[in-house]
Amino acid sequence: MNPFLLLGLSMLATTVSLYLVPFCKTAVLLIVMTSVFGVSMGILDTGGNVLILAIWGDKGAPHMQALHFSFALGAFLAPLLAKLALGTTVSAENHTEADWNRSAPRLSPEADPESLFGVPDNRSLLWAYAVIATYIFVVSTFLFALFFKSSQQEKAKTSAQRSRRAKYHNALLCLLFLFFFFYVGAEVTYGSYVFSFATTHAGMTEGEAAGLNSIFWGTFATCRGLAVFFATCLQPGIMIVLSNIGSLLSSLLLVLFNKSPTCLWIATSVYGASMATTFPSGVSWIEQYTTIHGKAAAFFVVGASLGEMAIPAVIGILQGKYPDLPVVLYTSLGSAVATAVLFPVMYKLATSPLSRQQKEHRKSEDQKSLLSSSGLNDHEEENEEDDAEKWNEMDFEVIEMNDTMRDSVIETSRNTVMESTAEVSNQFHSDALVCEFSPVNAGKSPVNRLARNQDKRD
Repeated sequence: MNPFLLLGLSMLATTVSLYLVPFCKTAVLLIVMTSVFGVSMGILDTGGNVLILAIWGDKGAPHMQALHFSFALGAFLAPLLAKLALGTTVSAENHTEADWNRSAPRLSPEADPESLFGVPDNRSLLWAYAVIATYIFVVSTFLFALFFKSSQQEKAKTSAQRSRRAKYHNALLCLLFLFFFFYVGAEVTYGSYVFSFATTHAGMTEGEAAGLNSIFWGTFATCRGLAVFFATCLQPGIMIVLSNIGSLLSSLLLVLFNKSPTCLWIATSVYGASMATTFPSGVSWIEQYTTIHGKAAAFFVVGASLGEMAIPAVIGILQGKYPDLPVVLYTSLGSAVATAVLFPVMYKLATSPLSRQQKEHRKSEDQKSLLSSSGLNDHEEENEEDDAEKWNEMDFEVIEMNDTMRDSVIETSRNTVMESTAEVSNQFHSDALVCEFSPVNAGKSPVNRLARNQDKRD
């Protein structure tokens, strides 16, 4: 399917669901709308990565970092927009059920209780959803414009790109599935539970805990922005190694000094910065060794989504059962160890030499894929050969012309000599004079001098 059409439809579905969410009156309808939103976001997550790989290939590391920086920037700005829309947040302490009922959003009095949709009483919430939905609709129109602009030549160019396949292609995808499962799971778990952990286990106030959460996502977004420039001079593999080292050290410090506020601030900022570049660097790194298409990208994105869904749920249950243990920090350390172990194994499999049969097959595929680009060179070589043949023919013609001119000059000289000899013979009738101009004494005659000069010219 055309990538621009697919992404445009997914963004359009997101727009519709965001417009309708504030008007939902029943839980079932709200679940349907948020499910549509989740499906469209999954398509965008997979399709965006694949589209960047299709356009730039293994040279698209900065573009991949920029794509995921936009996600981090949106995650950082969305809570601010929600706070502006909802007003001041209400504390979760010292409130009765009646207080919650009074502060809960209510539908307007003219809304029908039996209808599926109704206008919410909180118009600020409505405007927040409307602004975001309108923004996404504008983005979808650009994608549709790119779809209508795309031509068959661009499709042929995309299909003619060089394709690579590692020796252990399927094994690499499975390991990358696990790699992103642990990485995304740890990222979402820490970002979701660091506030609760800081207030219940480390004894921080709500303001300090909120600041700790903000510094995690702030360093996360900042480092992803800087990674756009770092990716131009650093290989994706090096960036993954640096991220793994930073994640290991910071998570180890968090576990060892889990009740020290100073350590929590420093280690959390380092942990957020270390987690920032792992996902886009992993996608760019695997593209260097094996070509990633839609199915392969969907496979490891599903692994990331499963980690995002399963690990926080399990950790939330365990943290509730064992409130005295820093389960969240243990999860971060365990995930850092898992990714640090998986990456060298993936690197070993990716750099394994191909067998002879696979090398020949890849060589034939490369030759086929380069036919379109080499066709122009072949045409130029043929033109050069034709030009060379034309020059050779011209040289032969010039040589023939020189031979013809030489023969004509010799013939003219001979005719001149014969005419002069005839004139001399008519003027002198004695035998002595005739003998003087005979061929025996030709060495001293004008005829012989002309012939000798002609030989020199030849």
